[in-house]
Amino acid sequence: MILSRGALLSGAAILMSVATAPLLADDKGAPRTAQEASAKAAEVEGQMTPEEKTNLTLGYMAMPMLGSTPPEGARPGAGYVKGVPRLNVPPLWETDASLGVTWLDGARGTGGTQLPSGTAQGATWNPQLLEEGGRMIGSEAHAKGFNVLLAGGINLMREARNGRTFEYLGEDPLHSGIMGGAVVRGIQSNPVISTLKHFTINPQETGRQIMNAKISEAALRESDLLAFEIAIEQGDPGAIMCAYDAINGPLSCGSEFLLTKVLRDDWGYKGFVMSDWGAVDGLDFAMAGLDQQSGSELDPEPYLGKPLLEAARRDPKWAARLSEMARHVLWPIYRFGLDTDPPTVSKVDTEADARVARKVAEEGIVLLTNPDGVLPFGSDVKSVAVIGGHADAGTLVGGGSSRVMPDEGPSITVPHLRGDHAAFAAFIDAQYNRSSPLTAMREGQPEVSFTFRDGRYTSEAAALAARSDVAVVFVTQFQTEGYDVPDLSLPGNQDALIEAVAAANPHTIVVLETGGPVLMPWKDKVAGIVEAWYPGARGGEAISDILFGKVNPSGRLPITFPQSVAQLPRPKLDGQGTIEPSFLGTGKPGETFDVNYDIEGSDVGYRWFARKGEKPLFAFGHGLTYTSFDYGPLRVQGGTDGIVKASFTITNTGERAGAEVAQLYLTSVNGKPRQRLAGFAKRDLEPGQKVKVNLTVDPRLLANWEDGGWSLAGGEYGFALGKDAESLGQVVTIQLGARRW
Repeated sequence: MILSRGALLSGAAILMSVATAPLLADDKGAPRTAQEASAKAAEVEGQMTPEEKTNLTLGYMAMPMLGSTPPEGARPGAGYVKGVPRLNVPPLWETDASLGVTWLDGARGTGGTQLPSGTAQGATWNPQLLEEGGRMIGSEAHAKGFNVLLAGGINLMREARNGRTFEYLGEDPLHSGIMGGAVVRGIQSNPVISTLKHFTINPQETGRQIMNAKISEAALRESDLLAFEIAIEQGDPGAIMCAYDAINGPLSCGSEFLLTKVLRDDWGYKGFVMSDWGAVDGLDFAMAGLDQQSGSELDPEPYLGKPLLEAARRDPKWAARLSEMARHVLWPIYRFGLDTDPPTVSKVDTEADARVARKVAEEGIVLLTNPDGVLPFGSDVKSVAVIGGHADAGTLVGGGSSRVMPDEGPSITVPHLRGDHAAFAAFIDAQYNRSSPLTAMREGQPEVSFTFRDGRYTSEAAALAARSDVAVVFVTQFQTEGYDVPDLSLPGNQDALIEAVAAANPHTIVVLETGGPVLMPWKDKVAGIVEAWYPGARGGEAISDILFGKVNPSGRLPITFPQSVAQLPRPKLDGQGTIEPSFLGTGKPGETFDVNYDIEGSDVGYRWFARKGEKPLFAFGHGLTYTSFDYGPLRVQGGTDGIVKASFTITNTGERAGAEVAQLYLTSVNGKPRQRLAGFAKRDLEPGQKVKVNLTVDPRLLANWEDGGWSLAGGEYGFALGKDAESLGQVVTIQLGARRW
């Protein structure tokens, strides 16, 4: 969710089906299967008046704005949808929650536990851990009075400069689908509905409400849509949030192709489709497939309020559609037990929840380089220069509607894009949480001397580094919803700071707190690079434990880091320099522009680099560890049904316990190069331990979308194991029969 139109809210078994699995029973009520929920929804909808049905289709802002007053019963959060008390249909209390229950500038008087950014979560490559994280934020939302979480952001990173990259999980449809489905599954283990968003492309913030994404159906089906399809299969989300932008003409929230043809007819989706806040332009959006208008005060009018009711009264076609919309909203209410276990404000075990956030941070931190083995720091390190990045205060938090803070709020706030944008400061100012890496290092290593400099003066930082055993330079790249970054450089003279410190001390480690990829002209001049992302509520502690070897890094990049913007499909960001950046992304009245995503088509990220034969700065899937792993022989079997099974062994050949992320890639089809992540598995191993891994490959990853369906060509398919998308082992080829479905 995010605001729009001039308003400010202040304040890997792919084939697994969850659609028919019963929920866990508890003392609040009996579990309901998908079929039981459908029957209950139809029963209750049949008893509702047209006015009551319409109530379910219209969402309100839950915070005062535009001179409006939130409806009675609303709670400070993203939105509110009226219930039907006489039929025990609860209201929907909605909160943004991709990374935790959002802060809203302290409007509720309480904060939430901040999970690491979406990129950090994606870098864990651990769906079980993300499910645990989802379970945690779902339970916190329920304890803070909410029963709908606007979570599940899985948009693929088509644009490396996207200001919301930090909210999403990566660039690959299989990876994002599995990981996103796990988050939703965890959230909905509570009596809470989770969305999956933003359906289906949300690639940039520049002019996000006026851009038209141009892309062929085949490319869309093989990439962005496939990520959503897999995540729906894995997570069974109660709601889908459509995006702001247009796709091939119609706005996403009014696209019959997306919301009816794909989502309902092809995939059989049972939940409801809600709009993003301020993304509805007419009543006809309902007939295209939209079930609920969110934050209706932000649209020209509440189309799914009185206009919908009047249309239903005069036209049987609209009356039938209104009934269908109500059933769609009711289905997840009954599927996930919102009617039997309403959210009530109660105590949260913040320490237990913080441990979950810390575990995600530990597994999401990526060791990018360590050429001379300086990391982890050993007992010979007695003095450490800690420089820059506000490491004395906390770790960076992304901006916009997903921002989460503890009850006490941020440790510091750094003004960002003030001037014309000052009205949105509560959303776009850079803020830091209270998990200080400097404090964590001092508490974790009391025998070591740590000295801090803020890095404003490179000469001062270099002098400190020269008289220390090692230097750790913290650098940041702030991303916020509403604004893309203009390029991939580190802002604020941070590159020069690194160069000066590295020249003074050859044992210099760089810790990156970034939302996405950045350029590193100093890469070969430092002793190590650690990508910490925005590491969440216990990020400082996680960084300290990685640096000093208490935790063995196991994160792997979920996105490709390019060497320069010249390697991107669009070296110049569309709209940059012509569309004035704004938090709302609306542009001037009547202004629109096209962005051509058929340049890369379905070859997003590492697939683009493979197609072009380009070498990135760091490849998708890259990440180092303090131990070593060997792979046993890859065995691949396939049949005429197009189902491929792969098996291999992983052995920890080092002296430390650690976790490896095994990655299986398709490499070719009938002799022609074609790279696709076909499967992955993360395994924890003790020194000398060996484990066998079995993977089943989803045939959609091997197929093309042709003539309205999936088409698997008969012939020879090549597969290889990889440490990352660039470092592949021996190719194993098999024969597969042709298949269409």
